[in-house]
Amino acid sequence: MGKTVVDNPSKAMLRNPAQVESLVAAIFRAAGSSGAEARTIAEHLVDSNLVGHDSHGIVRVHKYVEWASDGLVVPNRHAQVVRDSGSAILVDGEFGYGQVIGREAMDLLAERVKKHGSVSLAIRNSGHLGRIGAWAERLARERIVSVHFVNTSGFGILVAPHGGSDRRLSANPIAAGTPTIDGPPIVLDMATSIIAEGKIQMMRNKGERLPANSVIDGSGAPTTDANLFYADPPGAILPVGAHKGSGLSFFCEVLAGALTGGFASNPDSPTCHRLVNNMLSIAFDPSTFESSDFFMDDVRRLAEWVGGSPPMKAGGSTLLPGELERQTRESREKHGIPVDSVTWLQLAATATRLGVPVSDCAQ
Repeated sequence: MGKTVVDNPSKAMLRNPAQVESLVAAIFRAAGSSGAEARTIAEHLVDSNLVGHDSHGIVRVHKYVEWASDGLVVPNRHAQVVRDSGSAILVDGEFGYGQVIGREAMDLLAERVKKHGSVSLAIRNSGHLGRIGAWAERLARERIVSVHFVNTSGFGILVAPHGGSDRRLSANPIAAGTPTIDGPPIVLDMATSIIAEGKIQMMRNKGERLPANSVIDGSGAPTTDANLFYADPPGAILPVGAHKGSGLSFFCEVLAGALTGGFASNPDSPTCHRLVNNMLSIAFDPSTFESSDFFMDDVRRLAEWVGGSPPMKAGGSTLLPGELERQTRESREKHGIPVDSVTWLQLAATATRLGVPVSDCAQ
């Protein structure tokens, strides 16, 4: 793997994905996870780096381990079905790692969709579910169409509502996915905030300025300084699309929080002291309403029509949802995942503290 100098935080070294995944799995085993759980967490985090969602990748490791040490996330928990009517299922994550809870819940959802055609599954009290697009992608590879709404119950309040000046909402991602006839799934994965908090962490690690008009400081004034977001009083992220993103975020709270019993974002919720994700997933067999052949062919025509738009700029490209992630994966699987020096030092320090050697990933 090639590498760049890392004495400047804005620089990053390219790391071998398989080696990093092995290191991360070893860290979680040392932190109390079973081998299977550690592998699941590591696969999900490194996969997020591979598709370019570094904010949901290995930058999370040291915080996850810290939460486990404090009892805020519990190793070796599994998705527990607490209510089941066949086509509507409620799962409790019992504060386990979201990568495990999410995978088990999506596998159950896929099984039920094949039986009932259309199923809703709610997850409450899960640890951080990671990159939500991964769950839509997992279902799409089973030839299932899905949409997902996510919130936190209070710990992740980071976003100012439209016209507001302080934190009242969570970043509240929405994801959707569809299979295609003979290509990779088409997957939408977006936060209802302009920028994810994890990306603010990454940009602070790299010493980079935040995008203009994405964050306000503790007084409600626009800022591009990531440090002011974490100051006292803290700043807030703005919603994407002004009132539109704010409205979508509100209904993520309704659908993922209140409807699941996991609580909407509120500093008075009983789980506001820990990062808890709740998610409502609605999934369909493509043949539920019309034939699967019609559906697949129509999606193909839509993708060709939309993707065929002439680029606005010379040399540019017209991208479908998830296409940038696919391109990034191809590049990073070949060349490696870029890891900034701050993230790497945090990862190495966590490994050392747990007695896990990092020498295999030193180059």
